[in-house]
Parts: sequence; C-alpha cells; structure tokens
Amino acid sequence: MQTTTKTPWDFLSKYKDSDFSGEWPTVPEMFFITTKRFPERPCFTDFEGEGGSKNTLSYSQVEQKVKELASWLTEKGIQKGDRIAVSGKNSPQWGLVFLASLAAGATICPIDYALHEEEIKNLLNTAKPKFFFVDEEKFPTFDAQNAEYKVYSLSPKFPEKYVYSLKPNSIEHDFRSAKEDDLAAILFTSGTTGNPKGVMLTHKNLVSDAYIAQTRMDIFSTDVFYALLPIHHAYTMQAVFIESLSVGAEIVFGKSMAVSRLMKELREGQITMLLGVPLLFNKLLAGIMKGIKAKGPLVNGAIHAMMWISYIIKKVFKVNPGKTLFKSVLKQANIQSLRIAICGGGPLASSVFKIYNEMGIDFVQGYGLTETSPIIALNPISRFKIESVGQYFFPYMEMKILEPSADGIGEVAVKGPMVFKGYYNMEEETAKVFTPDGFFKTGDLGNLDSEGYLILAGRVKNMIVTEGGKNVYPEEIENAFQLFTDIAQITVRGYIADKATKSEQIEALVYASDDLFARLNINREASPLDESVKSEIEKIISKVNKELQPYARISKITMLEQPLEMTTTQKVKRGKISSNE
Repeated sequence: MQTTTKTPWDFLSKYKDSDFSGEWPTVPEMFFITTKRFPERPCFTDFEGEGGSKNTLSYSQVEQKVKELASWLTEKGIQKGDRIAVSGKNSPQWGLVFLASLAAGATICPIDYALHEEEIKNLLNTAKPKFFFVDEEKFPTFDAQNAEYKVYSLSPKFPEKYVYSLKPNSIEHDFRSAKEDDLAAILFTSGTTGNPKGVMLTHKNLVSDAYIAQTRMDIFSTDVFYALLPIHHAYTMQAVFIESLSVGAEIVFGKSMAVSRLMKELREGQITMLLGVPLLFNKLLAGIMKGIKAKGPLVNGAIHAMMWISYIIKKVFKVNPGKTLFKSVLKQANIQSLRIAICGGGPLASSVFKIYNEMGIDFVQGYGLTETSPIIALNPISRFKIESVGQYFFPYMEMKILEPSADGIGEVAVKGPMVFKGYYNMEEETAKVFTPDGFFKTGDLGNLDSEGYLILAGRVKNMIVTEGGKNVYPEEIENAFQLFTDIAQITVRGYIADKATKSEQIEALVYASDDLFARLNINREASPLDESVKSEIEKIISKVNKELQPYARISKITMLEQPLEMTTTQKVKRGKISSNE
C-alpha cells in the first residue's frame, strides 16, 4: 500500500495484524472492520415489507447473519476454495450469500438472473458449485433436479430452504481462512452457450479497487447507495455493494426499473449516490426536460438560461448553485437528495452529462471492465472533463496506449492491483489479453491527455475503416442520438458498399420508440415498419449527419421490427447481430 501521502485507507493501519494480515484486507475482513467502526449504521435496506414498507438491517445485524450462514456452510462441508453460486434479483438475501460465502473461504459465482434456465445450467456446469442459492421464480426448477449442487432459496416463499432459516449448531468458526490473493469471485461476462468465459477476481482485486477509487471521490458512512442495476454485474457489485461496505454506507436494494417503484425508492430511500447506465440517466432526464418544456416557452427559456449560468459558476468558481436554483425541479424528479450521480457501463452523451451538472447534480463518468474489478478511471467531482470517462488512478496503477495512431488513439492497456487473475480454466484466452510486460489489453480504443484523463473512442473489434482509410467508431455516432426520444435503440455498423473495393460505409439499425408510434397514431403490432415512422427517423438521422464528418455519416438505414438483444447494462450484444456481408 502507498504510505507516503494521505489515502482513503489510512485508517486500516489501526486494524493491521489484529483484523487482517495481508497488504489489503479480504472482502469479509473489510466488512468486519466496517462493522466494528459503524455497528448501528444502516447496512441493508429494501422495500419488501408489508405494503411496500421499508426494511433495514444494521451492520451488526448483517454481521450476525453473515457469521451464522458462513458457519452453516462450513458445517455442511464447504472448504476453502469451494464454489458457491447465487442468482436472483437485488436483495439483502443476495448480499448475505455473497458475504457469507467469502467468510466461509469459498469463491462466489454470481449468475445473471435474466438468463434462460439452460444458460444458467451451462454456467453452473462450468463453475461446479457445491451450493446454489436462487430466487423464487427459478427455485422450483433447480430444486427438482438431481444435480451435483444443493439448491437453496433467496425467497421466504420456500421457508425450509430459505437462506435466513439456515442456522448452524455454533458460530465459533474461522472467518479469516481466505487470504488476499485467494480467488474471491468468478464473474461470467459472455459465452453462456459453449465454453463460458469466467473472470477470476481475487480479494485483493476487489478490495484494492474499492479503496483506490476513493482517491478520486469522497464517500462517507452517511451516504445511501442505490443498488438498482443487476448486482451480479461487476459495476454494481463493486461501485455500489463493495464500496458501501468499505465505508459503512447504506445500500438500498432496488428490484425493478418500473418508473413508479423507482420514484418511490429514490424518494423514501433518500438516495445520495445514484449509479446507473446511460439508458437510466437518459430516461430520467427526458422526464425532467418534458416537465420543464410543459411550463411554456417563457419559463422554458428562463430555466435554460439559468442552467447555463449555473454551469459557468460551477466550472469556473467550483461553487454549485444548481441545487438551490433548481430545488423544485429536482424534488419533482425525486433526486433532490442526490449528492453524486455516476454513469458507467457505456459512454454517455456530453450534452446529458452537462445538463445534470447545470442543474446542480455532481454528475461524473467512470470507466472499467469486469477484468479490472472494474473501476480504473473516474472523473474527480471538482475537476471533471465532459469529454472524458475519467482520470486513471496514478500512482496506484499504470495505464498506457498501445500502438497509438497519429491522433494518439490506440488500445488502452492497464496494470495494477485491481487487474484480474485470468479467465477460469482458459489459459490460452488469458495469455492473449496480456502484453509481454504484463499489461492487460482492454479491447477499448482511446487516448490519454496530459493529466491522465482517458477519452474513449470505441471498441477495437467494432472499428469501421472507410474507403479513404478513415477510422470510424460506432459508439461515437450512437452517442449523438441519446437525447432523441423517438429512437429506442440505434446500433451503428459498417457495411460493404462496394464488393470490388471492399470499402465500408455506415449503416444504422434503428428500433423506433413506442412514443413515436403513439405520436403518429400508428399501431406498432399491425405496422411495425410503417413508412411514416421511417420518415421521422430519417429526419433525425439527417439532422445528426450534418454534425458528423463526411466519412462518418450514415448512408443506410435499416428499421427493426424487434429490438436487438441487450446486456444487463443495456448495451446491444453486437455479437448477436447477423452478418451483413
């Protein structure tokens, strides 16, 4: 650990040797240290009480449950290094299984609950867990099978196998059997059919990343994090779940992005830290701007003028007047309690980023991959750059650009304590993603400015090369459409315009929004490819094309009857798009 300057983890020196022995604590050691510091602080909260009422467990209450379940697992034969799988909606029960499995010395294998049962079975066959904890909808299916793993429930609807009902004979067990370099989690990123790719993360990977990320952002025990995105994903698991536990903050578990439930939980949870993906923040902003526009042109114009002034004051004088100026607007959107909003999981349009900051929300972008635990860049609150996904964490890690072009763009590569151990049982795949000097190749294209801020361009495998030799990055074009509510989904790719020269031009696959069909009074089911819908989309694309370089302009539009398949962080699964050659 760095000791020459003050760091967010300096306090750990008080607990060195007595509560942990490594360079970094393990995940359960970190949690038990936090419980010593803040035993009565709220830890896990949900709205699953009677009539949607609020339930909260303190850190000491969660600690008791963790030790009970960890002891029960040990008594049932779990040994250090065994694997335990969990799949379900965001919940305190999910969090309990995660922590207790690690406290028992096991490796946790979180599985996407949105996958089909056959896909989940494939991941289980790869992970080979001893136990599988699963939510109520899928529990009967897996419980009925004669599998090699034992199945238990995250839901009280199955009381005999409910996780809260599993009581040990004793809780006098060793909760520190795992060491910092031991495997903590296997996260499956893709390949749910065939041979799945499992990212192996150690305790050091997860804990070091949690604390090092705090060198770019202060978080406190008084913060309330909202776990809305699926918690099995590295982004929510780290940036919400583990970060909260590292400082004694409260975690509110959200199970649905339904607007009514989202608004209730934002309001009653008094959320201070909202982490989301572009889709979430775009939807939230669309509702806010619709409300402002409805006040009439005079008020609309005045508010936009105030927003512009607010942004200048914030950027130049480092003072944030927006929270006061737009108090009523923020209150109506149930985000008046927000201290910080962070967007990850994909690039956000600069215009969206700017509007949130204009209205007084400290809104920043971050960057990372599952293989990097995942956070490796974050915009500092007072020194954010709209065009950047963040400043990397020097001197605690290294980042460089491989084979940069004339404009400095190349593949982003990183080295540091948060970089993963490798892919599970895939030595050749692991070797491919590391350079000879030990840097992990992210597969992302970007460049670094003089202050270590990363500006992303796109994915290496998605880059389009035009006839003139120009590099076009689909993600940059797609970002230009984020505030157009008539478009629900747009995916840009290259297509072969001339088979003789093999030159590529730009095609847009577009799935129009339900709002557009409703506005045009067209029945989507009866006429999914109506010409008047396409005409509206063409107008939007023509408008955006004028802002693009000639070689990056969209020359072909393909309207979709059905949306393309998305990941849990709401990115299109490009690998599932059929070839257009």
